[in-house]
Amino acid sequence: MGLLEQIKKPNAKAFTHSGKFHADDVFSSALLLYLNPQITITRGNRVPEDYDGIVFDIGRGRYDHHQRDSRVRENGVPYAAFGLLWEELGGEILGGTLAQRFDEEFVQPLDNNDNTGEKNELATLIGNFNPVWDAQKNIQKEEERISAEPALTAEEKFRGLTKEFQRAVQMAGMILENKFARYRADARADAQIEEVLSAREDLTDTRILVLSEFVPCQKRLKETDIAFVIFPSNRGGYCIQPQKKQDSMNYKCSFPKQWLGLENEELQKATGLASAGFCHKGGFLMTVGDEADAIRACEISLEEYEQKPVIVCLWDAGETQETKNCEREETEQLLRQIPDMTDVQICHMTLPLLPDLEEQGVYAEVAMEKEDWKTYIKDFVKQILEYKPEAVYVTADLFAAYPVVHALRKKHMPVLMRAKKEGKTRIVRLPSGS
Repeated sequence: MGLLEQIKKPNAKAFTHSGKFHADDVFSSALLLYLNPQITITRGNRVPEDYDGIVFDIGRGRYDHHQRDSRVRENGVPYAAFGLLWEELGGEILGGTLAQRFDEEFVQPLDNNDNTGEKNELATLIGNFNPVWDAQKNIQKEEERISAEPALTAEEKFRGLTKEFQRAVQMAGMILENKFARYRADARADAQIEEVLSAREDLTDTRILVLSEFVPCQKRLKETDIAFVIFPSNRGGYCIQPQKKQDSMNYKCSFPKQWLGLENEELQKATGLASAGFCHKGGFLMTVGDEADAIRACEISLEEYEQKPVIVCLWDAGETQETKNCEREETEQLLRQIPDMTDVQICHMTLPLLPDLEEQGVYAEVAMEKEDWKTYIKDFVKQILEYKPEAVYVTADLFAAYPVVHALRKKHMPVLMRAKKEGKTRIVRLPSGS
């Protein structure tokens, strides 16, 4: 009998470990309950010898991962119980392609967290449902806190369930349901956008896309030359959204700076468009009353847009001017050989000076307090982002550069570094996940 048949059969049951629960066993439980809300889940320290149900995250069986020879994905991410169950069940829920994507984007980070302890915010959220360390000492207060909830039945207590575990599983179940709905909706959006793009192949102006309804399409449109999307607003009129370049935080075309932050009469005067309503100060949205004005707003933006791409170069603070001049010239020549970067504007910045150190012989630590250090780096990164760069090129001392690079990566800013392979110098983008 296959796993799905086991889950959906009458009187289906499953067993997992007791004690402290984690995202792995909680999401595994939620997954089984999604497929069969009537399945009976039991928690315990040891699997009964005669148990004939599904066993996961305990017992060293097919859906456990605590043994030495537990499975690892081809990309190096080890399976946990959730991943092992999803491998067999995901295709039934989302279909093969979406199931693989869901594994990569949602399941693998949780599996990796359970196996390695790598920080994961969702895993932390689920873990926080566990009782606090001194809950037994304050059991009366804890009972008063949750007294409004239905009491556990004798049968639930017998199965080793707790209110905390049930709440965590319920939360995980809601997350899964919403995620599945989102993935299916994204697939429908992708299919609809492909139809729209196919139908407009013969159009002369391919930079403006008018949709009959809102469809999430930003990811797909990065691969095209479409700079603006127009669609009906649920408040009436039309919305205009500029589209970002591929592998960039910047737009293919932006609204004129003088429009940003204006609305109604002020915006109408600045644009010359009678139905102009609002232009967000961040430049990611504009609203107008009719479709013709929406198209004209895009046309004006395309006509007036003249912005060269920017790359910010980061250098060590201690280099001599002579060294800087020589290396900068060589670096600029290399950067301008990057595709579509012939006319790139290159802005040079010096990394923050090394703060005071607490030294013990050759070993040293930054004397600055943690929060001050974070602010120090944050302020510098803010200065970088004001240039609106396509990427940041780093050639600097590793210690000085790493905190800045880490902060840039968290903001999805492409980071470039120099590397040599087979004697040839290359400008390499740091891979995702580095």
